[in-house]
Amino acid sequence: MDKFVIFTVDSRIKQIIKLYAIFICEKTIGLSLPMQVTHSILKFIVLPLLLTVIVIGTLVQYRAQQLAEQQVMLIEESFLAAKRTELKNYVDLARSSISLLYDSNRNDVAVKNQAKEILQSLNFGSDGYFFVYDLAGNNLVHPRQPDLVGQNLWDLTDPQGRYVIRGLLEAAKNGDGYQRYAWEKPSTHIMTEKLAYVVQLEQWGWMMGTGIYLDDIEHTTRAVREYATATLQKLVYISLAAVMVVFACGLALSVREHRLAEDKLKAMTQRIVSLQDEERARVSRELHDGISQLLISVKFKFELVEHKLENGVIESRAGLIKGIDNLTDIIGEVRRISHDLHPALLDTLGLSVAITQMVAEFEQRTGIGVNANNTADNLALSEHETRALFRIAQEALSNIERHAAATMVTMTLTLEDASVKLMISDNGCGFYINEISQASGIGLRNIRERIEHLGGYLNLSSEPGCTILVVGLPVNIRREYV
Repeated sequence: MDKFVIFTVDSRIKQIIKLYAIFICEKTIGLSLPMQVTHSILKFIVLPLLLTVIVIGTLVQYRAQQLAEQQVMLIEESFLAAKRTELKNYVDLARSSISLLYDSNRNDVAVKNQAKEILQSLNFGSDGYFFVYDLAGNNLVHPRQPDLVGQNLWDLTDPQGRYVIRGLLEAAKNGDGYQRYAWEKPSTHIMTEKLAYVVQLEQWGWMMGTGIYLDDIEHTTRAVREYATATLQKLVYISLAAVMVVFACGLALSVREHRLAEDKLKAMTQRIVSLQDEERARVSRELHDGISQLLISVKFKFELVEHKLENGVIESRAGLIKGIDNLTDIIGEVRRISHDLHPALLDTLGLSVAITQMVAEFEQRTGIGVNANNTADNLALSEHETRALFRIAQEALSNIERHAAATMVTMTLTLEDASVKLMISDNGCGFYINEISQASGIGLRNIRERIEHLGGYLNLSSEPGCTILVVGLPVNIRREYV
């Protein structure tokens, strides 16, 4: 059964409602509300209405689900009853076509072969045919799959593990005659649920029958469920729209005496939004080129293994091993990003030690050699300047690892003309600077934003075999941070 939308009220929804309240007031009546007013509106207007909608939506969902399932059961039972009658008529016609031979009380091979030829020629529709098995499970007649004739299918099972021929023989022996199983549909060559009806010809030791595929029933029941789901979703959307309309009308009844808090609230909101955007942008840059690509690679490898298994290829262990190895790389990448979110080593031991450790980890992880030279070891920098230089070096090495295909990196940190100069070069494939600038690459944009914020400069040159990034940061400027 398709999943229905279920609403939950948590702290995030409350925060969204608060922000929506502020937005409505600013855009509709030109008034900002303090948080106390937002809490009052949330408590006395929104939450009661939202809880009412949740209760009504839950009841409607439950009742709609019940009705849909009842309708599906009635439709399925009606279809199956009609198909049982249809199958019995088909088998009666087939039996009547060989009745002269069967009632002749002859049991020789010639009579049986003549009866097989008659049953072989009978069919209805593109997928309707008659089959015959002996009581030991050997196939005697199968017009659509002649390669099965002569084979013993006693132990044959369908994808659900049901014994097909055993079940048919048991149904014929018990007199019920009806049996469900999955079989390959001739017109589509896809395993499809099938309803069969069989009878036993005791004089010849045969089990004869035919079947009808049930994919049309599956399509009908699926359509009923989808219609029920769509109907419920429409009701949910209408309820949400009603909540928002009532909510907006309630917000429009705000009081003018809270206008004095407008400037302060705007400044605070803008500051929070700016901080959130900065943090999200930084995390996005960290995740952009690493985990997503590794996950896609793992997905493709497991899909390849799945495809091999579906086609009967047993030797798929190597693909699983590769996928597991990639998952190990992803775990390492997650740990690295988690460690990089806050450089604790930078805070405790300083820029020089932190860069040395970062270079060592980079060489171990990538196998790319790094020639590091630091002549600004004892330079006293502010926390913001130290962190900016560390992050720029980190971002540059990350870009080299992912894009440069380099074998050697040179990194120098020097003090020149009252400014700290960080130069990083590699012998990789290079790139077109104009194209990177136009595309606003996330890594370079991150470096540019950091250095421009501190009043520094960025120079970049690249050609095949040599890419050089130079960052300069004045150290005689002391800034005041808010």
